[in-house]
Amino acid sequence: MRVLVVEDERMLADAIAEWLREETHAVDLAHDGEAALERIAVNDYDVVVLDRDLPRVHGDEVCKELVASERDARVLMLTAAAQLDDRVTGLSLGADDYLPKPFAFPELAARVLALGRRSRPAVPPVLRRSGITLDPARREVFRNGRFVPLSKKEFAVLAELLRAAGSVVSAEQLLEKAWDEHADPFTGAVRLTILKLRRKLADPPIVETVPGVGYRIP
Repeated sequence: MRVLVVEDERMLADAIAEWLREETHAVDLAHDGEAALERIAVNDYDVVVLDRDLPRVHGDEVCKELVASERDARVLMLTAAAQLDDRVTGLSLGADDYLPKPFAFPELAARVLALGRRSRPAVPPVLRRSGITLDPARREVFRNGRFVPLSKKEFAVLAELLRAAGSVVSAEQLLEKAWDEHADPFTGAVRLTILKLRRKLADPPIVETVPGVGYRIP
């Protein structure tokens, strides 16, 4: 999934991003509300992890503008204020979930995963298609009962193809969901990852190329 982490404490922001990248998500960072709104305007995020007390533009305003934009991104609001009134206020602004600081990284990752599932058409927690089983929570992939070890990018690309439920996914869509904003759209990163994925999934070939359109798992 594509995640935006908005946190002005840079060490904490980096730690959150590192943890989520280990969970195979593509993560962008913003350290103030203004930068967050700029990224939200140009990128399609599944989840926004949003600190409430931000410089330049307050997190409450970022949340309200995101909700008003009618984008599909879900908001996980972070704050040091853990009182009931603060949680109610955050949720009333349109946040989908609320996590007080300090928090445990595994819990944050689990909440991000749960929100990500809600940002798209409903899909089962474990993805299955054409003999492939992918468990996002355990980060495990099996083909016809055989464990398939995948890199983070291979796992992320396969997850996007499975979520498409047989529809074609373009290289641009894969780049958007599995890579962060620093990815060069003119590289062959998607094609190379697909080649490695095919090799690891073994025969018979399961990932189809639709010339000029993209890729799919029928």
